[in-house]
Amino acid sequence: MKLFENRSPFNGARFTRRIILVLVDIAAFVLSSIAALWLRLEFTTHSLTQFPLFWNMIKLLPATVILAILIFAVFGLYNSLWEYAGEREVMSVFLASFVATAAQTALHYITRLYVPRSFWPINFVVLSAIVLTSRFSYRYIRRKVRLYQKTKSNSAGEKVSKLPKKRTMIIGAGSAGVTTLEELRESNFSQNNVICFIDDDKQKQGKFIHGVPIFGSRDRIEEAVARYGIEEIIFAIPSASAKVKADILDICNKTSCRLRTLPGIYQLVNGEVDVKKIRDVNIEDLLFRETVKLDFDETRRSYAGKTVLVTGGGGSIGSELCRQIASCSPKKLVILDIYENNAYDIQQELIRNYKDKLDLSVEIGSVRDRICLEYIFAKYRPDIVFHAAAHKHVPLMENSPCEAIKNNVFGTYNTADMAEKYGVSKFILISTDKAVNPTNIMGASKRLCEMIVQCRHDSNTNFAAVRFGNVLGSNGSVIPLFRRQIESGGPVTITDKRIIRYFMTIPEASQLVMEAGAMAEKGELFVLDMGKPVKIYDLAINMIKLSGLEPDVDIEVKEIGLRPGEKLYEELLIKSETLDKTKNDMIFVEKDASLSREDVEDKLSVLRNALDEYKQSHDKLTVKNAMKQTVPRFKDPEEINKNSENSEEMKRVAGK
Repeated sequence: MKLFENRSPFNGARFTRRIILVLVDIAAFVLSSIAALWLRLEFTTHSLTQFPLFWNMIKLLPATVILAILIFAVFGLYNSLWEYAGEREVMSVFLASFVATAAQTALHYITRLYVPRSFWPINFVVLSAIVLTSRFSYRYIRRKVRLYQKTKSNSAGEKVSKLPKKRTMIIGAGSAGVTTLEELRESNFSQNNVICFIDDDKQKQGKFIHGVPIFGSRDRIEEAVARYGIEEIIFAIPSASAKVKADILDICNKTSCRLRTLPGIYQLVNGEVDVKKIRDVNIEDLLFRETVKLDFDETRRSYAGKTVLVTGGGGSIGSELCRQIASCSPKKLVILDIYENNAYDIQQELIRNYKDKLDLSVEIGSVRDRICLEYIFAKYRPDIVFHAAAHKHVPLMENSPCEAIKNNVFGTYNTADMAEKYGVSKFILISTDKAVNPTNIMGASKRLCEMIVQCRHDSNTNFAAVRFGNVLGSNGSVIPLFRRQIESGGPVTITDKRIIRYFMTIPEASQLVMEAGAMAEKGELFVLDMGKPVKIYDLAINMIKLSGLEPDVDIEVKEIGLRPGEKLYEELLIKSETLDKTKNDMIFVEKDASLSREDVEDKLSVLRNALDEYKQSHDKLTVKNAMKQTVPRFKDPEEINKNSENSEEMKRVAGK
């Protein structure tokens, strides 16, 4: 029974509301029974009490009322949020009224206190009408009271804006769209006047919701904007797939309207849609495909009860890995980073979120320092190592190639050695798409890191690498750079209008690494299906538009030329014909032939000699030539870019 069910501490206001509803329903049942008999006896009110049938009904009325209240409780009529009532609640009222009427009928036949047979259907109709009227009257009064309270609150402090309301279009005429319309109309904070809906459902098109027309499908968005003078568009389909959302918002972005969206469907489920929670559309909403689907149960089992070390744990990927690992109940989490500020930030966040539930240690040190690594591995004896420590900025590494080699290549070598020496179960390297046919020192250094990992397939430690593209919001990502440039008034600088890149979110990248770690066996190189590549020029244009500005009018888009070592088109795979599928259909294994340990040691010797020679000559070309010697696929960017311009992928993305 759900009448007074409440698992939370006693709530006096909620209890009072339920008592009021029960009293209203008692009155409704008494009134409907009398009205039904009165209608059946053709409005003979002057002599109604003289009919034996009337007294038959009165004798059983206390019992039937109690029975009806219990039935209403079973159907949840005292637990529903009538402020947000819809079809389900209306159906519950009809079903509860039908069952209550049927129970009343059965009771009369059992006691042989008969009433006319036509009394029952009349009573059902009248009872349903009275209960629904009472519920929706309650809903109306509650909303008016809430609006009055907001107005009163604002009169004492925050003032209600008197600015003209913006002509608004809502994308999605479903429950989320309807709720959004109601909130915008009733909220004190709303600056929106909803003019029309857009919905792809042909059954809805041409109809009205609360007097607002459903204009048409997404193909008519631009037409509706022009016809109605729309100033703002709200995307209200929180359950839409990432592709559908991106496609619709891409159309909206062709207009001059401000774009906004609901935070997520979970807030609709909880009845939390509020005008103040509707946020601006950001560039991530326009970029994405579906995120990687993960087997969280298996992933959690892989890290539960284990000691996990994350090198570079204060960085963008490393810190997110720490968050993900912390949620898997590890035995211990160890963060290693050379930059104390980042390490401190993630340490404090994890302490705040997990308090005494997470055994956490933070070490400040460099992966270049074998003595430091020896101490850390001997002290903590990690079961799993995620190696995220690396220099990643392409132009900076072109200018400082020795640092890329010392930190990326020999840092990985040192960490992998310690992992083997101290019996680590799994070692996962964070790699990059720039390692494929590299045209820069950073990419070549990461390719060497992959070789160091792959050559250890005979080790008792399971080594693996995970390769993915650009990560949104990471240090050095183009999107934060564009945001800063727009905020400062421009120009927005792009290296080349033809350049294209793959993108993914930090959580998605980290979760991929987590699952790869769970699947890793012997030297695999995991690659993510990154979806469609994005033209950086289009990215810049969209970001300017999302800021409410006009490209090359309010904000200049300036082409500054490719940076040293930069490609037009990043690749993820070395040989597509060698790809193997995994149990996750968005994660693949690149089966590139691995080198022997001896071959890798020979390459490292070449680099060591180049570093020694650099100390004498300070000639960066010496280091770059050594990298080309050790990474045969390392080519000059001009050669790669020339071939990329004529590739089918470049032509498709460029719209040629």
